[in-house]
Amino acid sequence: MSIFERYLSLWIALAIVAGIILGAALPGVVQAIASAEVASVNLVVAVLIWAMVYPMMVGVEPGALKGVLRQPKGLMITLVVNWLVKPFTMAALAVLFFEIVFRPWIAPEDAQQYIAGLILLGAAPCTAMVFVWSQLTRGDEGYTLLQVSVNDLVMVVAFAPIVAFLLGVTDIVVPWSTLILSVVLFVALPLVAGIWTRRRLGSEPRIEAFRNRVKPWSVIGLIATVVILFGLQGQVILDRPLVIVLIAVPILIQSYGIFAVAYAAAFAMKVPHRIAAPCALIGTSNFFELAVAVAISLFGLNSGAALATVVGVLVEVPVMLSLVAFANRTRARFPV
Repeated sequence: MSIFERYLSLWIALAIVAGIILGAALPGVVQAIASAEVASVNLVVAVLIWAMVYPMMVGVEPGALKGVLRQPKGLMITLVVNWLVKPFTMAALAVLFFEIVFRPWIAPEDAQQYIAGLILLGAAPCTAMVFVWSQLTRGDEGYTLLQVSVNDLVMVVAFAPIVAFLLGVTDIVVPWSTLILSVVLFVALPLVAGIWTRRRLGSEPRIEAFRNRVKPWSVIGLIATVVILFGLQGQVILDRPLVIVLIAVPILIQSYGIFAVAYAAAFAMKVPHRIAAPCALIGTSNFFELAVAVAISLFGLNSGAALATVVGVLVEVPVMLSLVAFANRTRARFPV
């Protein structure tokens, strides 16, 4: 492991602090970064995520993709957790905490906004960052690509009906520009670049040597992304720390709970670790660009729903890193 990977939790902690300081000290710089946005996708963050995803895509062997369906269990777990469990447990936790547990501290109208934002997060499984988590757990590149691709296809038809049902509204409009742009930027383009790189390099030893050289840059991209994300929301964190903490509570319970369900199911079904770890992490991670875009379109930029989706962004990286560490420590308990 490189020094970046070995002390990744420390770098992330420092990146969070640096991001909050950056947001408070240089608001002009942060505003310039925030304005570089197309269809709710921040282009600066997009470039960094692309850099993180690309090294994994170099490991995708096109010829091996035909054989990934011989392991249907991992895909089945991913689909069941993402679409039959996760949206509904997130909604239940949101109602439990904001209508009952946190009732003394949150106004009823604000509570409904936070519930709506959490529902949007729960119904939007990850597209981009899961490639990073898969890479950190030595996941099967081809299988992770399959899982993400199938999830995206299901999202096209299932996201709006699930959100409409849980929110009790009928005018949910899927922001197609956000969805399509994210898939192109974070899946299609890195995959094409990865396949092109493999063909240029030729042999497996050269491919592996190249991946080892670029892998540290993937981690650097992750750290830079955290700095920017916390920089963009640094003032919100400083202005409303209690609300941020309250919103984070159900998200944390949901994240660890969903991972436990998916990981335990993979263990019980004897799914190999290279498939089990990514399939559990996909269900835990969120497609925050989509959730934020829908929250803004439905409730407004300064709404509590939009704030809740942003808190999901801030919580995700530290939580996912802790789950990556757990998955790596338990690797030996799974089939090879």
